[in-house]
Amino acid sequence: MSRSKNRSLLLGVGSAAVMMGAALAPTTASAAADTASQSTRAEAPAAGFWSCTVPPGYTFTGTQNTLACSPSGVRTMYYVQLPADGMWACTTMPGFTFSGAQNTLACSPNGEFRTMYQLRTPKTGLWACTVPPGFTYTHTQNTLACSPSGVRTMYYLRAL
Repeated sequence: MSRSKNRSLLLGVGSAAVMMGAALAPTTASAAADTASQSTRAEAPAAGFWSCTVPPGYTFTGTQNTLACSPSGVRTMYYVQLPADGMWACTTMPGFTFSGAQNTLACSPNGEFRTMYQLRTPKTGLWACTVPPGFTYTHTQNTLACSPSGVRTMYYLRAL
């Protein structure tokens, strides 16, 4: 083939590709918008968020030092979450008991060990470290699970 025929053929193929791309562009843009909205929907029900305070009804599971919470120096920022059965949290919460405790650096931004608790929803048949209101216990056992600093009593709960 001659050079001018090759050039014409390439221009024709290139034009067709541009036209094809233009025809597909709305589909591609639509797909991108769908992906973006799915991403937003997936991120919307976040498990927690960073906050300068711990709002009522929330606990926290992590801390960090930050300048964002005070114009005059470093303050603590908390990763706050609604309490849930089985979650490890830096505080105990009303309406929950706990079935484990451990030392952690996550609950203190100053590099000090603090206690983290495994929150549990009280129910009959649960071994727990405290006896919450509305419950009694039918058995006890000594355990290291309830305190990072020694043996404590664990209770086998029964609802009243």
